[in-house]
Amino acid sequence: MALTLRALAAERPLGLRVRAAESGLDRPIGWVHPTELTDPQAFLEGGELLLTTGLALDETTSPAYLRRLVDAGVAGLGFGVGLSHETIPRSLVETAEEVGLPVLEVPRKTPFIAITRAVSRAVAADEYASLVRTGKGQQELTRTAVGKGGPGGVVRKLAKLVDGWVLLLDSAGAVTEASPASARHFADEMREDLVRLRAGTLVTVAGEDEVVLQTLDTRARGVLAVGTREPLDAAGQHIVNTAVSLLSLALEQNREHSGALRRLRSGLCELLAAGHTELATRTMKTLWGGAPEVPWPVLAVTGPAGARRSLADALDAEVAGEKVFFGESGAFVLALGEVEAVIRLVSRIGGLHAGLAEPVSTVDFPTGLRQAKQAAEAAKAERTELVRFAEHAGRGFLELVDSQAAQAFADSLLAPLRQHDETGRGELVASLKCWLEHHGHWDLASARLGVHRHTLRNRMRKVADLTGRDLDSPGVRAEFWLALQVSPQRT
Repeated sequence: MALTLRALAAERPLGLRVRAAESGLDRPIGWVHPTELTDPQAFLEGGELLLTTGLALDETTSPAYLRRLVDAGVAGLGFGVGLSHETIPRSLVETAEEVGLPVLEVPRKTPFIAITRAVSRAVAADEYASLVRTGKGQQELTRTAVGKGGPGGVVRKLAKLVDGWVLLLDSAGAVTEASPASARHFADEMREDLVRLRAGTLVTVAGEDEVVLQTLDTRARGVLAVGTREPLDAAGQHIVNTAVSLLSLALEQNREHSGALRRLRSGLCELLAAGHTELATRTMKTLWGGAPEVPWPVLAVTGPAGARRSLADALDAEVAGEKVFFGESGAFVLALGEVEAVIRLVSRIGGLHAGLAEPVSTVDFPTGLRQAKQAAEAAKAERTELVRFAEHAGRGFLELVDSQAAQAFADSLLAPLRQHDETGRGELVASLKCWLEHHGHWDLASARLGVHRHTLRNRMRKVADLTGRDLDSPGVRAEFWLALQVSPQRT
């Protein structure tokens, strides 16, 4: 820690006496500079303890002299008495108190060289302590990086070393690691700064903390954010730079590892498509601790290469491997298992088109894959987000039916339900469509509609009563489905 004016004044052998601005004694001393110039600004960098005997000063010139020192940013003034002046000029003391510049009276017996040596020893000790702290911090970060902690461990260790908080953000500005976890909210305060940061370092403020934003040297641009109450000292800056290098290396290694896993996923998709389901599922369980339960809903997603990569990245980070398996197959990202989470990601990323096949057994996976890809192509052609193969196939059948005859049949069959709905006594048409879409599954359909399953049962009984049709009959259900597909705009 740098030597302060207060600590220097406390060294008894020097015999220094505080004469003005005692409240400013906690300023650190960068160096000592003796001079008798009345305007030494051109020779100062700021932070110095200036030493003078006041050879060219008197009561008239002292106030302007003090103000020039303040403009130069000196830490304080040491005034030697017993040579040019028996005491420090009163106007100098009064002005120093007014402008807040500490003044130390140096007795005749204390040579300026003694003060210079005291500060020099302190600066050398401070530099040595900084060097030791830097080396120790670099060693701790390196041990953490090569251990099992990974990037998260490096982030946590760095936060302790700088006594602050640390965020690791991906190229989209999303927080991937945080220490402490409560620091995640700072990312929202830095959105504009993250947009402005192209490469290198940017210093900003979040709350009451100074924040250093440093880009990582990776192909996928990430950012390290380090927040502290006080600006980082030299050791802190070196430690942060070490963390940036280690994280860049670790993330690039993770990227290569992820690339290898994705190529393996693609290979497993090819095995499944070729009918080698036992080998594929056994490999899934070995690598990811499990495989999705059979039967598998199969989802195929197509779209621009960048959007597909974003989907694969999100699936890697957010979706559990034992519940959903995904892989890339040509221009498609394939997913099987609990694909609802994947569909939500498709919607969030945007620019993608998905096709969903009905659940299939492992033996029928090639058929499900073909159907999912056909539905995805249909979704792309229609510029819609999701097409279910059952709907797509149904529309294909409708093209074989005379449109006028089909429309007349649909109007006749659905007329009682529409007349009932127009009275405001229920939503029979919408409820029937949702129930059929969920294959008569009461819980799923009622949840989608937002009603109790008993309410849905009552509505379906009302449909049967009004139309005189038995909804337990597969043929009747097919007729209703056909009618709803013929005139969907009226449902």
